[in-house]
Amino acid sequence: MTDYLQEQEMEIEALEAILMDEFKEIHSGESGLNTSNKCYCITITPQDDEGDEPVSMPVQLALIFSHTEKYPDEPPLLNVRSIRGIPTEDLRTLKENLEKEASENLGMAMVYTLVSSAQEWLSGRFGQDSLDDGAADDEQEKDEVIVPHGEPVTVETFLAWRERFEAEIALERAKLMPDSALTTTKEKKLSGRQWFESGRAVAAARGALTSKEDSEEEYEEDIDFDDDDFEDDEEEDMLEHYLAEK
Repeated sequence: MTDYLQEQEMEIEALEAILMDEFKEIHSGESGLNTSNKCYCITITPQDDEGDEPVSMPVQLALIFSHTEKYPDEPPLLNVRSIRGIPTEDLRTLKENLEKEASENLGMAMVYTLVSSAQEWLSGRFGQDSLDDGAADDEQEKDEVIVPHGEPVTVETFLAWRERFEAEIALERAKLMPDSALTTTKEKKLSGRQWFESGRAVAAARGALTSKEDSEEEYEEDIDFDDDDFEDDEEEDMLEHYLAEK
């Protein structure tokens, strides 16, 4: 004949030695269990996967149990409570898992096995990896938010930029000009007398008269443009270019 009481007492002694301060006896009225037998409460905290030490987590669980008359051939009475940070729905799920596991371990002392399962479940549900995944999701959401940035456009900043822009354009144009247009050696220069004697003066005079007559005829058809129009267009183009750079 199995001595259930002796097995139950031996299990309690083993749990006290292993769990120490995390294990304590409570009054049956505090347990939430329908029994007048002795009731016990075990505090469970998630553990780090790389060690046995509890990690700093915002959750903590109370596993409450009481031996039935024929335990371990019968499952113990179980209850779970949140000490900190565990939703009611998660508690319900955990209790169902523990009751199922208890029915699979009949015939042997099983409370420490249930404690280990509850601790493993907490670590998977609320462990550091889960917190890191949640933090990664938050960071991803932040990355997806486009935050306006850049220097505000003012008259002063635009004028300073336009001055630099015009200097860069002038430099680029100078690079494209042939060397002959930028420098003239003394060998290519002619004095006024040499130029006149070379016959270029006569040709230039004839060309000037001809171009003057042509220009007088074309002048009547020319359209008078206001210089301000060109300046306005140029400033608008440069403003668009400046904003595009920003």
